Amino acid sequence: MQTLEAKAVGNEVVKAEAKDLRARVLSGSFILLTGSGLVSALNFAYNIAVARFLGPTGFGHASVVYTLLILISAVTLSFQIVSAKVVAKQGSPEEQSAAYRAFHRAAWVAGIVVALLLVASEKAITAYLNLPNTILVVLLAVGVAFYVPLGTRRGYLQGICGFRRLATNLILEASCRLVGSLLVMLMGFGVTGVIAANATAIGIAYFFAIWSVEVSICTTVKIPNAFREALQAIVFFVGQVIINNCDIVLVKHFFEASPAGLYAAVALVGRVIFAFSWAVINTMFPIVAGTRSRERKDGGVLRTSMLMVTGICTVFALALGLAPAGVWRTLFGPAFLVVGKNGLPHLLALYAVATGLYSLCVVMIAYEMSYKIANTGWLQLAFSGVLIGGIYRYHSSLQEVIWVQIVLMAFLLVLVAVPFIVNALAGFKDGEFPSDSGQIHKLRRVSEEEVMSEFLKSDFNNPDFEDYRETLSTLVNRPDLSNPIENAKRRALLFIRHASLWRVLPEGTEWYEVSLRPADFERIRVFPRAHWRKLAKGDFAITEVVREIASGRCHNVVAEEFLKKILDIRSWLERDEEVDAGAVLLIGIKDSGPFTVLDGNHRLAASLLASPESGKKFRVYCGLSPRMGQCCWYNTNVTTLFRYAAKLLRQFVRDPVVELERLLQNS
Repeated sequence: MQTLEAKAVGNEVVKAEAKDLRARVLSGSFILLTGSGLVSALNFAYNIAVARFLGPTGFGHASVVYTLLILISAVTLSFQIVSAKVVAKQGSPEEQSAAYRAFHRAAWVAGIVVALLLVASEKAITAYLNLPNTILVVLLAVGVAFYVPLGTRRGYLQGICGFRRLATNLILEASCRLVGSLLVMLMGFGVTGVIAANATAIGIAYFFAIWSVEVSICTTVKIPNAFREALQAIVFFVGQVIINNCDIVLVKHFFEASPAGLYAAVALVGRVIFAFSWAVINTMFPIVAGTRSRERKDGGVLRTSMLMVTGICTVFALALGLAPAGVWRTLFGPAFLVVGKNGLPHLLALYAVATGLYSLCVVMIAYEMSYKIANTGWLQLAFSGVLIGGIYRYHSSLQEVIWVQIVLMAFLLVLVAVPFIVNALAGFKDGEFPSDSGQIHKLRRVSEEEVMSEFLKSDFNNPDFEDYRETLSTLVNRPDLSNPIENAKRRALLFIRHASLWRVLPEGTEWYEVSLRPADFERIRVFPRAHWRKLAKGDFAITEVVREIASGRCHNVVAEEFLKKILDIRSWLERDEEVDAGAVLLIGIKDSGPFTVLDGNHRLAASLLASPESGKKFRVYCGLSPRMGQCCWYNTNVTTLFRYAAKLLRQFVRDPVVELERLLQNS
């Protein structure tokens, strides 16, 4: 009774924590949405002023240069999002300060490098975009030098949940851009003055972003997976800025100046929608980054964010589609009027749909990135390339360019959503295991070297090891686990056959030797591959698989050799009382299951066919990690398979045969 009461109290605590997270997302989102609303209004006023003063041609020039700045913001936003994530995970203001300072120094180096690259490429960029002179690119480079480190300052504010100060800084930049651009245009400086005003606004925002930071006592902060965090951020934002802005650059290249300026006005609305959506994401990201897995379990934060973004995009799309054309003629001027059924309201509504679809994709990608290394950013990057190719192929009209984006963004949304749907279903199935079924019985904690040694010993009769069986028999069968050279040799030897399997397991997996009781088999699933997929018929529980074998109904489903192997092992286990059946490896997220068989499907199934007691004839090792759901052997979906493919590619440059030969020669 006390256990049930404790579980009930625990469930209430989890629900309260999840409710608090949703409240924080709503509160922070309200602040940033309000700020984004003001920023969008200021940017809208800025674009209208530039359009009316400079006309379609000048507006096109100014917009495409500003688009270049947004493309470069992939670097800025990478620093911002990684800074926010790392700062949010620190336990004290001093550690937050140390993390910020480290990123800030690196950002200045990156900003200067990017600025110099822009100056070096000024002529090529000017020619490709049909710009009037190279000074526009030089002015952009000046702004970029400040823009990259500005990202770390905003990331610090985001990481400490200083949403009010972050919103204030965004408003300051937009205000300076608007006021400065109006002044220089009134003074007759045209497009050059506008770009100079943009660069100045960035500099002002940088200096006013942070007034003071806690003095750091510690000189360094450990940033786990720093390279992978930076890589996923860069990949994510490179894909994002390409998807959001490549259409403007390509339209400027393919179309005349006037329709390109018209398209820039249409794309302006997409930027406003995405800015509102990004306000929700900016709030969600640090909150989720600072949570524990149990607080994220109900998915309430993701649902809240998705609903908010869906509502924002729907309202915009309907409003733009229903607004009369005269509104836009009044705002932008008569030069932006498009006659016909595919006029400006139609193009604006279509663009809003495309932006809305993509915004939903970004919510899911950013949610996953906030608490782990996610590979969906690579999928987004691949789609950015597909989008460029699609616009290169289909650009007979402005409407066709937008339809290419709608189709591809809808497809991307489906692909990004699949892992969440699969995981939700998997979580539902996992929940079917009895909550009071207890924990697997741990005998002792073991090292990874011992597990790999036992794995290799069980598999050493495989033909792949034939060339090593005579010379390395002692190394395998009588291991000295205290010898690091021997351990390295066994690892290289095992990886000849199982490198792709082992390297996908999460880093830091804890291994235990366990004993299996009859009730434990209900929580064990077979490895979902080859003949086991046909045999399981969708239910991979090993007890169900064994029932299918025992019934005799599976002979027409799987090969006879497969069944014969299992039955031969059963006979062997029944016949020999003193047999050492080797090691069976299980993997799981927690010690209450469910578990997946990593190695030993045949032996475990055969032991159940014989008798659950025969399972005592082999040793069982169980690897546990809270990140095991990212492993394709435990949880097969698009995301985990993508991660597996990426590690498989890396494996080609790390040949275990070469490594083993090197170790043998050195010894």
